[in-house]
Amino acid sequence: MDWDHAIRRNSEVLAGIVADLFVMLGLVTLTDTVSRLPWPTYRAVLRVLRPAESALRRLIVVAARGLVVKPTVSRPGKTGAAKPRKKGTPRLPSFQLFDPQPRIVLPRRRTSRRVVPRIHFFNTDGEFITIGPPIRPAKAPARAKSSDGLVNAARVIRRLEALEAALADLPRQAMRLVRWRMREAASSNPSFKTPLRPGRPPGSRRRAVHLVDELLSECDWLAFRAAMPDTS
Repeated sequence: MDWDHAIRRNSEVLAGIVADLFVMLGLVTLTDTVSRLPWPTYRAVLRVLRPAESALRRLIVVAARGLVVKPTVSRPGKTGAAKPRKKGTPRLPSFQLFDPQPRIVLPRRRTSRRVVPRIHFFNTDGEFITIGPPIRPAKAPARAKSSDGLVNAARVIRRLEALEAALADLPRQAMRLVRWRMREAASSNPSFKTPLRPGRPPGSRRRAVHLVDELLSECDWLAFRAAMPDTS
């Protein structure tokens, strides 16, 4: 199988999807900025961004297939003050190599709603005492949405920038993955066995409604084939 051709073709499709997401956010040129987004636009971007991130993680797994990296040697720390960062150069966001782990939600314990009588009496000191079920604390009020119908766009923009930067330098992301595997292999208590969680990828849909759905399905198949041992 021509892995390089598969990576290049899917990367080009993913780059087009990322460009469309920037257009959806209104970031067409480098001088454009946006701080808040309408809820419909925010949700529409997330519906495409999540599967796009999953597709890139699987492309990184494919790109790391058969890659060998020299182990890094820890250097002694230098004495003295750290070198300050230059102003006007924001730190480039790092792309997350691992699928988000599914949350385990335990079922709530059901409590009886039957009415329990309260017992009132006077004790030996003449104090009036009431015995009954404990008074439940009042529930915290639900977090109200903003009155203008807008949501902060900083987090989704950073995720999109990290996706674009990682896609532009896929070999470096593959080296990051190989180094992580080397650290996990040398660890006595590894955190994960694979960066991809079992089952359906995050953001996948059973029925394709966008080009990113077909892309994620193909990248997931490629990652599965890349993880298989080479018997040739």
